[in-house]
Amino acid sequence: MDIKKEFLRIMKEHTEIALATSFDNQSNVRIVNFYYEEASNLLFFTSFNKNNKIKEFKLNPNVAFTTIPHIENEHIRATGQVIESPRTIYDLREAFVNKFPFYEDLINQVGESLILFEAHFPSAKVTLDMENSGTISLK
Repeated sequence: MDIKKEFLRIMKEHTEIALATSFDNQSNVRIVNFYYEEASNLLFFTSFNKNNKIKEFKLNPNVAFTTIPHIENEHIRATGQVIESPRTIYDLREAFVNKFPFYEDLINQVGESLILFEAHFPSAKVTLDMENSGTISLK
């Protein structure tokens, strides 16, 4: 198994992650659309500027995520930190629209209300099935 090739394939094909946060001894998980940029090893997602998860990130930037399997059990799991990106959704508009065509209308209608976040994670666990898994370093 070429772990890097499988990692990149899954990150390209999968469209959603379950993103887990924690603050005040309360865990929280939500489903978000994401885009992974290979050149920077960053996972990007957006949130509306008044969403509670923004407060959670400021209180505790540590997160965990897993892609949501669509073919049997293949998925990516990782832990890392989330920060507000210095880029905007307009900077990654083409990438998001290519992956999620509905983002074209979303950006046109409420783009000014969307905050772009980036997840930094040093490694990720890649699982294809019960017998094929491994960890990839992304440093």
